[in-house]
Amino acid sequence: MELLKDLHQRGLINQVTDEEGLEKHLSENQVTLYCGFDPTADSLHIGHLLPLMMLKRFQKAGHRPIALVGGGTGMIGDPSGRSTERQLNSEEVVLGYSEAIKKQMAKVLNFDEGENAAVARNNHEWLSEITVIDFLRDTGKHFGINYMLAKDSVESRIENGISFTEFTYMILQSLDFQKLYEKENCTLQIGGSDQWGNITAGLELLRRTAAGEKEVDAFGLTIPLITKADGTKFGKTAGGAVWLDPKKTTPYEFYQFWINADDRDVIRFLKYFTFLSMDEIAELEKEVETQPEKRVAQRRLAEEMTTLVHDEKALDQAQRITEALFSGDIKSLSGDEIEQGFKDVPAFTSEEKEPQLLQLLVDSGIASSKRQAREDISNGAIYINGERNQDMKHTLNEEDRIEDRFTIIRRGKKKYFLIRFQ
Repeated sequence: MELLKDLHQRGLINQVTDEEGLEKHLSENQVTLYCGFDPTADSLHIGHLLPLMMLKRFQKAGHRPIALVGGGTGMIGDPSGRSTERQLNSEEVVLGYSEAIKKQMAKVLNFDEGENAAVARNNHEWLSEITVIDFLRDTGKHFGINYMLAKDSVESRIENGISFTEFTYMILQSLDFQKLYEKENCTLQIGGSDQWGNITAGLELLRRTAAGEKEVDAFGLTIPLITKADGTKFGKTAGGAVWLDPKKTTPYEFYQFWINADDRDVIRFLKYFTFLSMDEIAELEKEVETQPEKRVAQRRLAEEMTTLVHDEKALDQAQRITEALFSGDIKSLSGDEIEQGFKDVPAFTSEEKEPQLLQLLVDSGIASSKRQAREDISNGAIYINGERNQDMKHTLNEEDRIEDRFTIIRRGKKKYFLIRFQ
């Protein structure tokens, strides 16, 4: 299937500068394209996944992607989609972030093999070498103030105020396109819908600076902003952002994010984020319509995404944790799996290796008093590693500890507590 046709069927195209021209360009050439990722943290989050997946779609179609890390622009701050100024990070911090996210990109894109192997670039390489005079004379003169003020990313900020620093971001991103066009023969820039103004500004700079070329064969394409049916922001949970770094968001948490997708969103997410065929997605859509309680589509989405961002071993762990929590078979989990699955539950560290259950319930805050603890035990509301315990005199022993490190106590149906042993 033609690439652009497939992207349209998946709802992945928001705007294109010249679709007919781009279609011809893609059919006649191995196209080099890029997308920029500013390092504003030491990890990418799932909001970055869609543009990364777009680069991968082009790569699978035979084209050559450049993942541009904004080591330079990340020190300035993109005003797009924001109502306030970003906090500026030091050069050392930004460069550290840059190296971290490069490694995450390698899990999605193929940087190693083939004539269209992906390339990682950092715009700090060229932006750090430009003097103020060069910037103003060679680049700034091509940008009219009225032209820049008319861009959405700037216009939306005028009322609340925008610094000259962020005002110049558009020019810096345009320079990226110019440098990659000259150095890498990069002719296509992609980005989120909020990047349309920056992308078209880059194309304008190319046309003004491509000396001797009658016409610049370069294009811009944006992908839609992801919205959720319930109105909440995509990629956010009660615990914050969903990160690609397993230390910040465990594979289990990552898996749970996708498996909890709303029935109204899951088919769209399958189209956006997976490489499943449209026929297979249509079959999954029927499952959502006829047997929504089975959550077949959500499970497939969670499997595809967890394997892609982490690996099959991480997927297996996430599924084991999910099954153990559903069945109550906590003892089947390893210590590492316990840490993943119960990362956000209340925790208590016991100084005793074999504490009395009654006293532990009080000390850990599981019960408000000994009287309450006795009632909970006698009523059968207390479970140790998934098994009910109604022994008022029970002392936790070696059999109650998982890998000699943890015990999971459940009060009632859903209140879990993690007991750690020193």
